[in-house]
Amino acid sequence: MTPPQREDPERTVAALLAPDILVMLDEDPGSVALETEELHPADLADVAEALPEERVAEFLSALPPARAADVLEHLDEDLRATVLETMSTRQAAVLVAAMTPDDRADALEELAEENEERAEEILAEIPREAREETERLLAYDAGTAGALMTTEFVAVPEALTAEEALRRVRAMAKAERREAMYTVYTTDDQGRLRGVLSLRELLAAPEGARLADIAWTEVVTVPATAEQEEVAQLTSNYGFVALPVLDDDRRLLGVVTVDDVIDVIQEEQTEDVQKLGGMEALDEPYMNVGLGAIIRKRVGWLCVLFAGSLLTATVIEGYEGELSRAEILQLFVPMIVSSGGNSGSQATSLIIRAMALKEITLRDWWRVAGREIVSGLALGSVLGALGFARVFAWQWMHEAGLHVGATRLGYDYGPHHLLVAATIGLTLIGVVTFGSLAGSMLPFVLRRAGFDPASASAPFVATLV
Repeated sequence: MTPPQREDPERTVAALLAPDILVMLDEDPGSVALETEELHPADLADVAEALPEERVAEFLSALPPARAADVLEHLDEDLRATVLETMSTRQAAVLVAAMTPDDRADALEELAEENEERAEEILAEIPREAREETERLLAYDAGTAGALMTTEFVAVPEALTAEEALRRVRAMAKAERREAMYTVYTTDDQGRLRGVLSLRELLAAPEGARLADIAWTEVVTVPATAEQEEVAQLTSNYGFVALPVLDDDRRLLGVVTVDDVIDVIQEEQTEDVQKLGGMEALDEPYMNVGLGAIIRKRVGWLCVLFAGSLLTATVIEGYEGELSRAEILQLFVPMIVSSGGNSGSQATSLIIRAMALKEITLRDWWRVAGREIVSGLALGSVLGALGFARVFAWQWMHEAGLHVGATRLGYDYGPHHLLVAATIGLTLIGVVTFGSLAGSMLPFVLRRAGFDPASASAPFVATLV
């Protein structure tokens, strides 16, 4: 089926195709597979999501099992769980068994959160080998390399020649789908990892060359217990398309593929951005989270920030006497407070990101503090000069009697306007410097206390300053 051209940018191709799919399901379900054979599984998943929820299972049933399994892997998590509950146990087991091992484990784990009994029924129905493989993957803690990895990789004995290895790779490709076919790992007779080479390097190897002589022996690996952040960092640093996961005896357990790493990076960045905004991270896409859950995620931090704002009022009350003698200064309190909060928020964002990328560690706190003091003084001086210029310019326009129509420009800050301007300028230097220092140190304090540095949200830093 050729995707139609979109005239309305608000309507997706999937939404435009959905009515045609419904007609085919009603009139000739057998034509669905043929008409959609050139569409990518991700596009078919979009089509499925545009269909009425009760017709999605019917749509998947009209596709070949392997094709339907590919679509199921790209489907929205909640919809996938609903579809697996709607289908018969046998039908669901066929599709789940055809999924890649890591996606199969993820699908059943997500389903178990909603309906554990249903997940167990489907797991019990899939073939024994796939079931045992899935149970091993489900045994790993969430957020670890073991939970992310797939067992569909290519490993051959290092004693083979390049031609023998190619024959084995071809046989594997014909016999079953392998998610990570682009990298070939070599092992010894005990199954321990010995080397790695790309499929291109294997094809280009000299005739008769042994894998032990041509494979790279310095292999970057991770244990199954490695945190997913470490996996993402290594994959990014080295530009890997697959990262091998080993047990304590260096036996190859599986590989983490780059598509899963991209998902991890997106998940981690989404969580950090939400925390920086001053709320708990959402576990699901925004539109999939109930209104009550969103309120619960946001109300806690809002209460903390509100309490901080009450303390701000208490601080200002403590200087009531001084402010009463120069009431004009009260006009600039919001500007000064926001400038300090903004500088603190900038510093917090920079340090949190640098920590996430492993550019700095806890031991670098003193170097960061030194840099932020200098930066704060420089930034504060710029803003202080602008604050001084603002007061001076408004006073000058007032004394010059400038008007725009009937509106008089400027403001009369009194006979001591230069002292007012100097006060504003110096205060901005101090507040911005303190904001930069406090904002940069807060992530270190949280990391030292065992918390996620991203919890140092911008609103929290602004309130603190």
